[in-house]
Amino acid sequence: MPTAVIDGLKVNYLMQGSGPHLLVLSPGGFNSTIERWQGSGVWKEMDALNTLSKSFTVITYDRREAGLSGGRVEKLTWEIFAKQGHAILDHLGVNKSWIVGGCMGVSVAAAMAVQRPDRCSGLLMHWPVGGYLWMLKGRGFYDRHIEFVRQHGLAAASARGPSGKNFWLDPEAGPWAAQNATDPAFTAAYVKHDVAKYLELCAQSRDALYGDTMPSGATGEQLMNIKTPALILPGADASHSTSSAWAMKELMPNAELWPVLPPHQNGANVLAAITDFVARH
Repeated sequence: MPTAVIDGLKVNYLMQGSGPHLLVLSPGGFNSTIERWQGSGVWKEMDALNTLSKSFTVITYDRREAGLSGGRVEKLTWEIFAKQGHAILDHLGVNKSWIVGGCMGVSVAAAMAVQRPDRCSGLLMHWPVGGYLWMLKGRGFYDRHIEFVRQHGLAAASARGPSGKNFWLDPEAGPWAAQNATDPAFTAAYVKHDVAKYLELCAQSRDALYGDTMPSGATGEQLMNIKTPALILPGADASHSTSSAWAMKELMPNAELWPVLPPHQNGANVLAAITDFVARH
């Protein structure tokens, strides 16, 4: 797969197919990699990237802090993740694109629509994350990492990265576990950070990403100002709460809520819902 350096970070990406551009924002929490589109659930059933490439020019990538893409020790926010999405479109010379997001990718899609509504043809939002249990999960993972570093230091946290697990599977390893697993130069700089300042950045990231029970990615006021056509495909578990999908539908003026809940979603009907919505808009 090709790589590029965008905003000083390596980005592992894929571009294939033909037709309107479709930016594909991966699910998987902090394991938001290209492979997630082929590895689980309805997307595996659909053979998502190859199938969508028959109708779209698909652009997807390992999000920063995930997979083979780079990361940077700084306060992480939905706005930063969204800016990376726009920067990839800029790098590829794409002015306007459909955007499909899954899980945390929905949050990035919402933040992208807030930042640059002019370049979003439409939003396809599968399993928005949010709600009280989601907030507890995200905050709890950060708190576990903060406590681990406080007790054992940054070298111990970096040493957990090569286990192959990511922040979502090994919270003590922290949000930069993927970089500590793949980039020795990153690790050499990582362990030299001032611990107190590092822990403050982690706390700020925790509060920015998991600060309330709203659907993640945009405030209620921001959602109300997203005029982009949107299709919301609801989840039904502790992280992808159905209430989050309903909240987005209620707040976004041009949003439709697909009335099919798991376990009745599958590769075929999700694909049909997406293609029908795109055809109508």
